[in-house]
Amino acid sequence: MAGQRMRMPIDELRQLALDACLACGGSPAMAKALVDATLSAACFGRTELGFPHFVDYLNSLRDGRINGDAKPRFDHVLPALIHADADGGIAQLGFDLIYDDFVKCVKTFGISVLTQRNSYTAGELGYYVRRLAHDGLISIAAANGPALMAAAEGGERVYCTNPLAFGLPLPEPLPPVVIDQATSATAFITLAEAAKAQLPIAHGIAIDETGAITTDPVKAMLGALLPFGGYKGGNIALIVEMLSAGLSGAAWSLDAGHFLSGEHPVNAGMTVIALFPAAVRSDFPVRAKAQLERLRSKGVRIPGDRTMPASVTETDRLDVDVGVLETIRRFCLQ
Repeated sequence: MAGQRMRMPIDELRQLALDACLACGGSPAMAKALVDATLSAACFGRTELGFPHFVDYLNSLRDGRINGDAKPRFDHVLPALIHADADGGIAQLGFDLIYDDFVKCVKTFGISVLTQRNSYTAGELGYYVRRLAHDGLISIAAANGPALMAAAEGGERVYCTNPLAFGLPLPEPLPPVVIDQATSATAFITLAEAAKAQLPIAHGIAIDETGAITTDPVKAMLGALLPFGGYKGGNIALIVEMLSAGLSGAAWSLDAGHFLSGEHPVNAGMTVIALFPAAVRSDFPVRAKAQLERLRSKGVRIPGDRTMPASVTETDRLDVDVGVLETIRRFCLQ
């Protein structure tokens, strides 16, 4: 069964995932928010952060790292600044509940900031900027989590993978441009997948417990990831840390609970900054599209250029790992 995949209608996948989330103790609102984000990643974004990562959420709901009955709180501290507390739940639920107010603020003031603390790790960060781009907004998102990355070779874990995401709208029916990348040289899930497959990892992306470079994924998981681009990547990780944890009041990565073990909430942070380009130029999507085509003609790789649908329907089918599906089905029986 390992590595086997099957195509399954999206509506059936949605119901299965909702049932599993509810069975593990998530509220109906949380289940909807999480499944919507999971399907968005699976259909339009980073598929490894779709249903494979959904299993981590189910485990954490069951084990108490996620508060399944979370009731996020919101403080409009300034007209264009919203401070959220996820109440130990998931980042997607807080984002869901404040989404309409946040978009209204952005379109009223031209720019707004949402900063949220006390959540589980944010999942696919591209989901948040993708959703805002569909409403005509440009946005940047930053998020942290438990320490998994050293700042340099020989160091100890001080940052999470600390991703940044950027989204911008294009003319319909084109999908938005979404850039979603970690400040680590690779994602933590890459180490886990390589360890499971007993395959070596690239040289220079991780260190072992002694701080030495390693190509052994098992030793790397006990050690730490490294930032991309050396100290420059480390600098960007620090920027993300200050925007996500510093501004929101969430735990620093050094102090955050682990997302795969223990009973304590992660207390991760996320900050989203959104702008309303139509307030300055009503033709922004058309102008952006023209420039992207110009860059593409010069050999520039544009994120999202791989084959990807602009939209899907509930009757469309999605390719899913059979082992992941069986794991989700087992959660439904608990």
